[in-house]
Amino acid sequence: MSIDSQVGAKKDSVSSVVPTILVAEIDERSTVTSQGAIVEGDDAALARLGYKQEFRRAFNPIEVFGLGFSIIGLFPSIASVVVFAIPNGGPVAMVWGWAICSFFLLFVGCALAELGSSAPTSGGLYYWTWTFATPRWRNVLAWVVGYSNSIGLIAGLASIDWGCAVQLMAAVSIGTDTTFVPTTGQTYGVYIALLICHALVSSLATSVVAHLQGIYIALNILLCFAIIIALPAATPNELKNTASFAFGGFSNFNGWPNGFAFVLSFLAPLWTIGGFDAPVHISEEAANARVAVPWGIISAVGIAGILGWAINVAIAFCMGTDLEAIMNSPIGQPMATILFNSFGKKGTLAVWSVVVFVQFLMGSSILTASSRQMFAFARDQGLPLSRYLYRVNSHTHTPINAVWFSAFIALLLGLLAFAGPSANSAIFSLGVTGQYTAFIIPIACRFAGGKKWSPGPFTLGKWGLPVVLVAISWMMFSIIIVAFPTSPMPSAPEMNYMIVVLGGWIVLCLAYYYFPVYGGACWFNGPLANIGEDGNMDAVEDEEKVFKDVQ
Repeated sequence: MSIDSQVGAKKDSVSSVVPTILVAEIDERSTVTSQGAIVEGDDAALARLGYKQEFRRAFNPIEVFGLGFSIIGLFPSIASVVVFAIPNGGPVAMVWGWAICSFFLLFVGCALAELGSSAPTSGGLYYWTWTFATPRWRNVLAWVVGYSNSIGLIAGLASIDWGCAVQLMAAVSIGTDTTFVPTTGQTYGVYIALLICHALVSSLATSVVAHLQGIYIALNILLCFAIIIALPAATPNELKNTASFAFGGFSNFNGWPNGFAFVLSFLAPLWTIGGFDAPVHISEEAANARVAVPWGIISAVGIAGILGWAINVAIAFCMGTDLEAIMNSPIGQPMATILFNSFGKKGTLAVWSVVVFVQFLMGSSILTASSRQMFAFARDQGLPLSRYLYRVNSHTHTPINAVWFSAFIALLLGLLAFAGPSANSAIFSLGVTGQYTAFIIPIACRFAGGKKWSPGPFTLGKWGLPVVLVAISWMMFSIIIVAFPTSPMPSAPEMNYMIVVLGGWIVLCLAYYYFPVYGGACWFNGPLANIGEDGNMDAVEDEEKVFKDVQ
């Protein structure tokens, strides 16, 4: 008999025996309410999914939110990708493009939150795919989602750390009065150093990583309000724009028709409000995961949408009208140029140091999420070297091998920077498309697979299908948009190589899956239950003991 059926049968028997018991703790894993319903604890909920508890549940609900919110980063992220918004719409793209994307991304967040509440596990996306897809396709779809989710998170790490390296170099340029112009090699050297630092931070004990989230939240929000308040106050009157320019000014530097240029600017908010599946990947380290994970996702997306819109409005009012000068500044970073024009050299260096530090924190958070995804996929034997990646350090109780492996793949991905700016922008696009590919499949399988849906504490109810249809449509539209090159009729160096990188990754993972004899098709069977690895099904017995004690 399956684990679910054994535990489910016990639940039914308990419900019939104790219909009027007052609220009482069964043990640390389950609770019986006054109506006789069983409210599962975190360990019990994870056991029902087939996994034993291997991490320490050190993340409280605020810290779960903090991980997703710190990956979004807001102002540092906006600073990294404003280079995509200014040439493709200027203020209109920054203000209204952000508002449109934020609205639709909330649908995506709600769809993921509902799945995360139903089955909270670190490998959530591919686990949900395998659970809800039809038997014929579930193995290969779960395989594709696992690899897409992995490359999407690693590309997110690579783009965050590359943005941070560029920001550091911009600070040096400002400090030397723009006499220093960094080379790609120098920036890549800083990038490597950042990856090493992030790997060290993400290897710390779970409790330390969790407690850091409070600092991350505070710094992010304080930086947002500092920009919203201080930037207008410090900007000279000659650089302050009218409301008509801030809300209606349009620029188009790349040759696309204006309407399509505006749509291409969506890459900025799409990349900024990304990585919000991070709470899913730490769900095995979160207390009250079935509630904390969905609300961590929704609150991160919602708050980021509102605060980010306010930041973009403040920038649009304070950036002046000479947008070409901002893009061509010797500082080499458009947002640093905007701050320099308003705060001057010393003020900009002070603000920029906080921006760079917060961007650094983003990198440590997304590496934490990426390593948990890697660990979970290796636990189910989905990755090469799975036997080494599926290990929890006995001292820190964190998957250190998975942390360093993720950082190493990001290091290799950063080599795209040497192929030119267009190839480098593919890293940012890959972070969006890799994640959306991994989002679309499980969300669609939840309705198309045919398996009976068992909602968690957070559920959309009758609105589930409409929300999912909007979310999937938006993500498919976004993938198409971010695949376009910067300008029409591009030369080879100006091409958007995102589709080459993502396509190559998918081709390789499918080739590995279908490879004769040794491929995943021969041995990968989706999630592997490990709660009975020692042969005595101890987790199931613990569950049965819980119900016997109640009886």
